Amino acid sequence: MSTADIGLIGLGVMGANLALNIAEKGFRIAVYNRTTARTREFVEAAGSLADRIVPCETLEELRDAIKPPRPIILMVAAGAAVDQQIEGLKPLLQQDDIIIDAGNANFHDTRRHMNELAGTGLQFIGMGVSGGEEGARHGPSIMVGGPEASYRRIEPVLDAIAARYKGEACQAWVGPDGAGHFVKTIHNGIEYADMQMIAEIYGVLRDGYGLSAGEIAPIFAEWNRGRLNSYLIEITAHVLSATDSVSGEPLVDMILDRAGQKGTGRWSAIESQHLSVPATTIESAVAARSLSAMKTERQLTEERFGASARGTLAPLSPEKLEMLEQALFAGKIIAYTQGFAVMAAASREFGWNTPLGTVARIWRAGCIIRSQFLGEIAKALDVATDTQNLLLTELFSGYIETSHPHLRRLVAESALAGLPVPSLGAALAHFDQLRRGTGTANLIQAQRDFFGAHGFERIDGDGTHHGNWLPLAGSEAES
Repeated sequence: MSTADIGLIGLGVMGANLALNIAEKGFRIAVYNRTTARTREFVEAAGSLADRIVPCETLEELRDAIKPPRPIILMVAAGAAVDQQIEGLKPLLQQDDIIIDAGNANFHDTRRHMNELAGTGLQFIGMGVSGGEEGARHGPSIMVGGPEASYRRIEPVLDAIAARYKGEACQAWVGPDGAGHFVKTIHNGIEYADMQMIAEIYGVLRDGYGLSAGEIAPIFAEWNRGRLNSYLIEITAHVLSATDSVSGEPLVDMILDRAGQKGTGRWSAIESQHLSVPATTIESAVAARSLSAMKTERQLTEERFGASARGTLAPLSPEKLEMLEQALFAGKIIAYTQGFAVMAAASREFGWNTPLGTVARIWRAGCIIRSQFLGEIAKALDVATDTQNLLLTELFSGYIETSHPHLRRLVAESALAGLPVPSLGAALAHFDQLRRGTGTANLIQAQRDFFGAHGFERIDGDGTHHGNWLPLAGSEAES
């Protein structure tokens, strides 16, 4: 008998928590896992929620358990696993049934699946879910892309399970096609930049001012009560205050400085390049993670060239603390400016009409980059009728005017002391280049025309022009 409101395939940590969230909100959910034993374990551990869970041992059972038109969430690894599940479901499903990929998929794969299912009568949704396992269980931020009619079919479920900010559900349809997964990708790219900038400030406090983890923790805790209030600042204070149960040392000091990454940050950087929109804070954060993996090479380089002495910038004064806080705030503004600019460009490129103010709102709770800052971004974008550049909105232009001198001082002092601040430095360089109405690309265009006859535009006329360059004396220019 078809009694379930929705189905779910994949009972890993994220899938299991999302299924429990759906059941807890009063919906009946049919679940399937490739390993039947895992399905049984999940139901046995569900406690009082088990009455709302329909365990299925085959895809046919899963199909028959769901009320048509059947929405089925895929919570499996992105890539080949999603392809396999779609192929397994295609011959079983009927007109208007909905396959929902809720993993960290590349939006190009999402678009491909939609094209492949076109004409079959089946619908496909690419759904970004942010918040980790805690968010999946108690309320994630949800970004939906695909046919709007299919979204409306599952909207009551998503509205119930999503995180809430002042009573407002942090879920929304952000456009057709691959819009949902693209927005989630940029969310993760901004997350990379945000985390990297926080780590750079931590590095300045640790190496530049000689502070211990325990001394740095209350600084972040205090900042979390002000303009930098956010989930990432909050957990940074908690992480830095934790003690290792084995050594008795600060736990963060016992962790190898080699950061992992799963691809979404890199995809953000790649797509920004494809769209010709600079996202240098994200790019530098991705590069910093890659460089962190080069542990042996970094150790050899330090042996050869040395590192700055610990405490080079000491002592730490209230004025220096203000500089650090304001610099991080400025870097954060520029990182978000770049991320939203990439989303705006993708929306134009693919005809998504993504509501950027709505995107900011559904990120206010549930997701990793949630912060009070996002509410201000939403308000700024709502009234920005002539630009989607946050730096040109009244609110954020005021913020950056106050904070960028602090960012400049921090980057300068760090450079002189040999302290790496790649993402904060990229933010400053972006700001300085952006505010220069006459830049230096005229020389680049002259060079390109010299060696490749690429042509250039003139400031006093239209069309493409070429220079009457004299040949190099005694040699030929390389192409």
